[in-house]
Amino acid sequence: MERNIMQNTFIKIVDGSYRLKGKSTSVAGTMFPLVNAFATDKAGGFVTVDSTKVEGFPDRNIKIRCESPKAYEFVNESEFEKSVSPSNLNAPGETEEKAIERIRERFDILDTMTEATMEGTVRAMIVSGPPGVGKSFGVEEKLNEAGIFDKISESKPKFEIVRGAMSAIGLYQKLYKFSSPGHILVLDDCDSILFDDVALNILKAALDSSKKRYISWNTESRVLANEGVPDRFEFCGSVIMITNIKFDYVKSKKLQDHLQAVMSRCHYLDLTMDSVRDRMLRCKQIIADGDMLEDYKFSENETQELIDFIWDAKDQLNEISLRMVTKIADLMKMTPDWKKLARATCMKRSMASNRIAS
Repeated sequence: MERNIMQNTFIKIVDGSYRLKGKSTSVAGTMFPLVNAFATDKAGGFVTVDSTKVEGFPDRNIKIRCESPKAYEFVNESEFEKSVSPSNLNAPGETEEKAIERIRERFDILDTMTEATMEGTVRAMIVSGPPGVGKSFGVEEKLNEAGIFDKISESKPKFEIVRGAMSAIGLYQKLYKFSSPGHILVLDDCDSILFDDVALNILKAALDSSKKRYISWNTESRVLANEGVPDRFEFCGSVIMITNIKFDYVKSKKLQDHLQAVMSRCHYLDLTMDSVRDRMLRCKQIIADGDMLEDYKFSENETQELIDFIWDAKDQLNEISLRMVTKIADLMKMTPDWKKLARATCMKRSMASNRIAS
């Protein structure tokens, strides 16, 4: 899958076209995330973009026909967000303090819901939000706190966090392993499940709101037989799915129907951090709370200098995330020339070149 090859790079089409409803249509002025830069094929020149979030375009990568690289110009993420999601802009008059409190409240809700899942009150939850803002960390921290006595007694852990791609049969096996009451399976960035009909049906069975949840594997499998996994079992555990996919943005009708079916079976928490400003304020909030940079032993002035640098460079950074904060903090701890290194290693290439040259 090509999406996100040129992560966090955005363009505005100056002169280009795309076939909509069978007709070549000008898309001049439209902004997209860039997937692949200008190239040519038998039909001529084109640039590959991700049109998932752009109204009126397919939910996939598409080719915009154009004559040369001069047919589009680079824009920052803030400009792109404003062009596609005017409803996601911060509420009029919302101060920085109010925005931080709004964000903190969503993560407090995440903590509460995770605790409810551990208690068995909540049997299934989906958490949606942008990458690198602490979704996984918050869930994992709560589960580790609850599982500390299992570690001390060397008991079998009652939860597992699975990250990355997962097949349908792999999901079935994991659900069986954690099917006992009080056990939790966390699917972190396992979004491939949502695009596999078999895996999705297994997930829906695990999330079902019925008093008894039975999951079946209806085809012969030597893998399951060798592992001693039955072809049908009752699932009494809980599931937490952590995803970067914002369900409201999905435009594929087929996928929308599937996601609605998943959402109807469980609690769905959208962390509502759709703007660059929100992600920056989340970073600022975590730094202010004191835990994130504690090991660096920065002075108050150094911490503020770090925050100011990231804020000023927010439109040029490769991403706005807690990971980026720690990357730049590492450089700051390493050398007095940390800003120069940050511009070279943490910013989009074109932006970094301009800044280094200046």
